[in-house]
Amino acid sequence: MTFKSASIKLTAAYLLIVMIISISFSVILYRISSLEIGRGLSRQGRILEQIPNDRIPEPFQNLEKIRQEQLIESNRHLKTNLIYFNLIIFILAGAVSYYLARRTLRPIEEMMDLQNRFTADASHELRTPLTAMRTEIEVALRDKKTKLSDIKQLLKSNLEEINKLEVLSNSLLKLANYENNKRSLLSKISLKDSIKEAYQEISPIAKQREIKFILHLKEAFVKGEASNMTEVFKILFDNAIKYSPKNTKVFVNLITHGNYAEIKVKDEGIGIKATDLPYIFNRFYRADLSRSKEKVSGYGLGLAIAKKIIEDHKGTITAESKPDHGSTFTIRLPLAK
Repeated sequence: MTFKSASIKLTAAYLLIVMIISISFSVILYRISSLEIGRGLSRQGRILEQIPNDRIPEPFQNLEKIRQEQLIESNRHLKTNLIYFNLIIFILAGAVSYYLARRTLRPIEEMMDLQNRFTADASHELRTPLTAMRTEIEVALRDKKTKLSDIKQLLKSNLEEINKLEVLSNSLLKLANYENNKRSLLSKISLKDSIKEAYQEISPIAKQREIKFILHLKEAFVKGEASNMTEVFKILFDNAIKYSPKNTKVFVNLITHGNYAEIKVKDEGIGIKATDLPYIFNRFYRADLSRSKEKVSGYGLGLAIAKKIIEDHKGTITAESKPDHGSTFTIRLPLAK
């Protein structure tokens, strides 16, 4: 069943409920109003009956007949007005019901679209290394003159593809875990410690790339999970290293503003184009890297994971960047009371 047909059915359900209520109210209103009109005219009739006929002026001799005609006319007008009223309600309720149906189904539709895109993107990313492995193996099997050195090279290449698949599967599992597990953030954790722990894990890669980290950290505590917060900083630091040339710096600042902690991670890398910036937190999204002289590995899941963790901690993460002028990622988190 498509979302369009679901919207129509939900609209019809809303409309049916509204019309049942409106018609029931109209029937009740018609009966009450008709009885009240009848009572008023009956009182008039009883008063006239008490007056002798010879004392009633001739123009009012047929007052009973006029009274009955007035009762029928009043009921007819009331019925007509109620029908018009229900028609107006029907039209307005139809428009409002359709709007409410679309609004109700929109989050489900967006979630389904996101799931379909996620499945398609994951399938594509999984297919690429598998296709490469299959092609290399088929070529080696067809070549009757394949040497032992060629076999070793083939196995080495396949091992690289397997490592890529392992990285992808681990990232997918992490993302699924963060999305499905709704944990209560009861622990009081130090952002300063999380940043230092992330830097310690990433520092060997930074030294290898000759990238220096400049840390200016003020003590700040938030409610959350230390391992998840460390994962966020590892993702940001890893990205800063990947997209920065050698002999550059990465600046990490942690300060507090009122009830919030603010963390900025600024690199001196290749930057991000304005057209790519709104989408960098989407799953599997990778910006155009044609400006980079080096091939950057990854599947575009890191920032999606980081954003999910930060949102679970009631915070926000944003990015500012210009091509060839580096990127700055800003995280804001509510401080623990």
